[in-house]
Amino acid sequence: MSSSLKRLFSAISTRIIAAFLCCAAFAVPPADAADANIPVLVPITGFLSLEGTSQRNGAVLALENPPAEISVTYDVADTSTAPEVAVNALERALADGDATAVAASMFGPQMLAMIPLADRHGVPLVTVSGTAKITELGSPWVFRFFPGDTVAKVAQVDYAVNELGITKPAMIYQTTAYGQSGAAHIGENLRRLGIAPVLEEGLDVKVKDMTPVLAKARAAGADALLLQLHSGPTALLVRAAAAGNLGLPIVAGSAMHQPSTAALLDPGELDGVCAESASSPISGGTPEMDAWLERYRAAFGTEPDAFALGQYDGTMMVLSAIAAGARSPAEVRDYLAGNSHDGLAMTYRSDGSGNMAHSAIIVCYDGETRIPRVVKVFDNVTGALD
Repeated sequence: MSSSLKRLFSAISTRIIAAFLCCAAFAVPPADAADANIPVLVPITGFLSLEGTSQRNGAVLALENPPAEISVTYDVADTSTAPEVAVNALERALADGDATAVAASMFGPQMLAMIPLADRHGVPLVTVSGTAKITELGSPWVFRFFPGDTVAKVAQVDYAVNELGITKPAMIYQTTAYGQSGAAHIGENLRRLGIAPVLEEGLDVKVKDMTPVLAKARAAGADALLLQLHSGPTALLVRAAAAGNLGLPIVAGSAMHQPSTAALLDPGELDGVCAESASSPISGGTPEMDAWLERYRAAFGTEPDAFALGQYDGTMMVLSAIAAGARSPAEVRDYLAGNSHDGLAMTYRSDGSGNMAHSAIIVCYDGETRIPRVVKVFDNVTGALD
């Protein structure tokens, strides 16, 4: 890949004219060639920059490698973390009326603000947002290619309780919609297993000093920490716990599985830390996964995570829909709603509400490396794949 193309990948709000590349590769397109315009609207700056960059990379890698009969154009726009920024970006992307589908923000509040606009224009939003509510509003245009809280929190709590044997957890969550959604489902699953948290503490994303909340957990008699924090706060809390010799198991949300989060910590600080996720590409897998891993590294010079892979799988399913004959946004929506897709991370199928991912994994770090090991798979949690 040329250095100029790499610069295009890393630019924010940069026009990436993929059609030009496709035309160069296929000077004489096949007779049944299809055009697709799939804008990428994701948070690349702000407190979700690590996660959002991964999401962007996954979408871009798919859009740069469409089926041969498809010519793709796309823009990449930074939605940061403000809902109004995301809405404005979506309005601009849909203004021409030629968008086939949208790779939409992973940030729950932004998705909640974007959904009415997608409903009005009739364009599918393909996302990896974990916020449960985005698929509970009855919109037929939202498709989530990442296990939502109804799946991921089952894995997180079941592993903590049934594998680690915790009985007195402290639940620490972000006060964002993402954090509150996850906290609600963690609490629900704990109650299902007859356990009540000894501490429930919400943290603003601006909180940098984690010492006070860890002191509260210790004083409450917690025997483990269950986290639902974004990447930066997760790293800060794990570091503070290690520095303070807290000595409690930590089972975190999916932010912890990210290589970019682990890179903020020394391997020793990660000893015994576990996390739920949809997948862990760097932990190894199938030959297809390994090949994708190498393509990702070559394109972006970084390690991929489950957000990148989930957005890649979702975008590839959109392209598969077009390859199968879907030409309008409504036809793409119908394909996504009615078909299954064998992605690299898992098999995807809508449960009728746009939840496409129904499996989750637990990864744990051994204190020696930043590459986690998959310790348990929770497959088809919702039963939607039966």
